Amino acid sequence: MSTASEAGVLPAELISTLIEDGSILPGNGQVAPAQIQPASLDLTLGSKAWRVRASFLPSRQRGVADCLTDDLLMQEFSLADGAVFERGCVYLVQLNESLRLPNTLEGYANPKSSTGRIDVFVRLVTDHTASFDKVCAGYSGPLYAEICPRSFSVLARQGVSLNQLRFKTGPCAVEADALNHLHRNHPLTDDPEPDFQGGLGVRVQIGGAPDEIIGYRARRHSGLIDLEEIGQLRADDFFEPITAPQSGFIILDPDEFYILASREALTIPQHLSAEMTPISPGLGEFRVHYAGFFDPGFGIEHPSRGVLEVRSHDAPFVLRDGQLVARLVYERMLQPPKNPYGSRVRSNYQGQGLKLSKHFKA
Repeated sequence: MSTASEAGVLPAELISTLIEDGSILPGNGQVAPAQIQPASLDLTLGSKAWRVRASFLPSRQRGVADCLTDDLLMQEFSLADGAVFERGCVYLVQLNESLRLPNTLEGYANPKSSTGRIDVFVRLVTDHTASFDKVCAGYSGPLYAEICPRSFSVLARQGVSLNQLRFKTGPCAVEADALNHLHRNHPLTDDPEPDFQGGLGVRVQIGGAPDEIIGYRARRHSGLIDLEEIGQLRADDFFEPITAPQSGFIILDPDEFYILASREALTIPQHLSAEMTPISPGLGEFRVHYAGFFDPGFGIEHPSRGVLEVRSHDAPFVLRDGQLVARLVYERMLQPPKNPYGSRVRSNYQGQGLKLSKHFKA
């Protein structure tokens, strides 16, 4: 595997090489070309699924299958003809793909944008690893997705993609000084005073013109979302629009789900990728962004804001216009992808502002 540097995130071309040499193994046919993104691989649901009593993690001594005992397992079922995942329940699905990674590569997973924007909480689980969304270097074995719909029940079938996996080698995070230098020559944001300490600080857009929609709150007791139907649903049936408040703030209700947007337009150069990460819990009673991967090229062709998936925790919480809510951590690519995010890569979110998932009518 030839590389332009010794550490970084693998681009699409090197992900294809992993498929060719057997490091990524499709369980059903072949990996479809559409699964290979500029800096990640879309993972797909297999046919075998389980409803479980609660979320769990395996251990170094136990694999995932060893944990599916009678005291935890509630139901085993097939996704071959589709199945409904009920809101508030926890499911486990074996993915079509499995891995046989070299010792130099590790992986990190995140939900896809469309998954996070309908409040479906998805985490990757691997055998003998006591942490979610991480694949240890040299891992060999199956992959599973833990799925918990929080606001809406969803209909899923075998082959649907809910999360994605990035492959990395070596330390690849870009430090604050390097980001400041890059920003002076190729702006990473339109924020006049960006904060790059620990990644680019991302602030929330709450203010706006009178009656301007600045966000959405999920409605309770809504209908079913078919994960394979694109652009068919009415937004009003599932979300309540939030208009710009005169006060300059909104109050997040406990255990409610919100779609908001960043105040800044964001840019990811083609030689970098990025991940949106939550701020310290000490800065607020809420969680931001289930779906955190940003591809190389994001925002270069068209100004694009980050869409924020927000859920409050135990107490009502005031969120003010311009408040720091997350950080965008930039990482070096091992080499730039030949087809970065943009006109050559089909996406439902190019040039985005505040936008719901692809399942809703524009």
